Amino acid sequence: MPELPEVEVVRRGLQPAVTNAVVTGVEVFDERSLRRHAPAGGAFAEQLVGRRILAAVRRGKFLWLPLESDRALVIHLGMSGQVLLRNPGAADDRMLRIRLTLEHPSRGELWVNFVDQRIFGSMAVDTMVATSDGLPGGYSGMATAHAVWQDHIPGQVAHIARDPIDPSFSARAFFTALAQKKTGIKRALLDQNLISGIGNIYADEALFAARIHYEQPAASLSRAKATTLLAAVRTILHRALAEGGTSFDAQYVNVNGQAGYFAHSLEAYGRQGHPCSRCGTLIVREQFMNRGSHFCPHCQRLTRPRPGSEGPPR
Repeated sequence: MPELPEVEVVRRGLQPAVTNAVVTGVEVFDERSLRRHAPAGGAFAEQLVGRRILAAVRRGKFLWLPLESDRALVIHLGMSGQVLLRNPGAADDRMLRIRLTLEHPSRGELWVNFVDQRIFGSMAVDTMVATSDGLPGGYSGMATAHAVWQDHIPGQVAHIARDPIDPSFSARAFFTALAQKKTGIKRALLDQNLISGIGNIYADEALFAARIHYEQPAASLSRAKATTLLAAVRTILHRALAEGGTSFDAQYVNVNGQAGYFAHSLEAYGRQGHPCSRCGTLIVREQFMNRGSHFCPHCQRLTRPRPGSEGPPR
């Protein structure tokens, strides 16, 4: 599944092409890609045609395009979704589910194709609601004067926590919540209500960098260790973003159809049977939540708190 770096690469690609563009046409080729659209608010196409797109915004793995109304087009890539920019008249992409036709004030007409092999992704028009903290709803990369859409967020995304590269992310709040988690640390990192944007790949990479076992109880981490982990998460995400994300197959590509190349920089994920880059011990893979966890059994040892202990002081 595309994680934060991959979705951010897509957002950055969309931003110049869609900002201030007007939706002039909508074609839905597969209604299953509208599963998250609530028809009570109006038909999908009717809520888009004639509307101007104001920006491209992301929180965690969710992407939305605020409209010149109180609504936004919400895009979730699911397992294999792609958002591709095409010139009008181009041959249809395989597994094309939805097409938007836009008219940009300086770029002219273009197509935005939503392609999805496994149909777990979706597009939906959703009502924007004010953020609970009054801060920007997500990352837009736009250093502009305050706009109404900036401190609003689509209702179906409002429950998602801020992600660690969001300027409004609170490390203190994250550490406080982490100290109360009774689960293993990897489960905590994958909890999108605690911290968003992190999936299996980047959780394994960050835990490897911080030398923490994936089953280490989250509440047992000292503040210093939790700080090290958050720093590792941010470093890994920024490195992956700089390299265009992680692509193992053709399911993840940017808006121009190009793959990312961070897969060549992975230290733990998918490296089972290869020597650890630090100590030479072979990386192992263990079953975890219907997927796998990759780690070095020497560098990432599981340490249990003493019986009766709540964990290290903070």
